[in-house]
Amino acid sequence: MSKAYKSNLSLEQYKLISDLIPEAKPGGRKREVNMWEVINAIFYILVEGVRWR
Repeated sequence: MSKAYKSNLSLEQYKLISDLIPEAKPGGRKREVNMWEVINAIFYILVEGVRWR
């Protein structure tokens, strides 16, 4: 896992919402990304925002 941020979900929190994340579509390639990291990245942007220089 990447660096720990305040906005990251714990494993227990992720397990609570993991049923809401759709599975990869059948017939396609296997999912190559870790959805826990994707959700943490989304929360990071929502909480911290993107600051301009």
